[in-house]
Amino acid sequence: MKNKFYLFVLILIISLFTFSKLYPHTGHYKDLLKIEMDIYRNGEIIGYSNYFFKNKENIFEVINKTQFEVKIAGVKLFSIKSSSSEKYQNDQLINFNSETIQNEKKKFVNLFFDKSKDIFIIDGSSFKGNADKENIVGNWWNHKILTSNSQISPLSGSIKKQEVHFISKEKLEINGNTVEVDHFKLKSTDESLEPDKRLDFDIWYDSKKNIIVKVEYKRLGKWQYILKKIEYKN
Repeated sequence: MKNKFYLFVLILIISLFTFSKLYPHTGHYKDLLKIEMDIYRNGEIIGYSNYFFKNKENIFEVINKTQFEVKIAGVKLFSIKSSSSEKYQNDQLINFNSETIQNEKKKFVNLFFDKSKDIFIIDGSSFKGNADKENIVGNWWNHKILTSNSQISPLSGSIKKQEVHFISKEKLEINGNTVEVDHFKLKSTDESLEPDKRLDFDIWYDSKKNIIVKVEYKRLGKWQYILKKIEYKN
């Protein structure tokens, strides 16, 4: 009986430790200045997604600049140019704004946290309405994406339910360095969505640095977001 009790306590401690390493704390990023990620399609670099971190008084802000272009025989088939600002106060997302040009089409998100109602108010190009405050913005700087049940599109404001499963512990070569990572699979739970609208990502996470180092998915080719550089405050 005692052995079973000790085993239960040990499992509980391990579970809490693992969860605490993944659970979001903007404080994890307080010493960061920038995360740079290169974007690849079928092994060819086509653009970038860079995150800039600012702390001013009690506001933590993350600015993202993303741009890529797909060409075949010199003809542009697909492109995105996007900029956004994500603001947190006491670890709570209070504001998110983005503007995106996707294939000459404008997309946007304007989100704010209504403290009186304890919900998000979203005005987006694909969704307008209220959302639970436990939703996260689907950006790759934030490891909370691995513990959330749903995410808000940073391009259009649409909300998608998700599930995340741990695959394995692995070693990756990132910019000439061997990194020990946790491999996760993130997928949409709504199978009624059109295939090109579903979430279906492989994510590699460095728990020592609290950084997602690689993201991979397939959609008209193999796409990868791979960590290029991290800059810290002096």
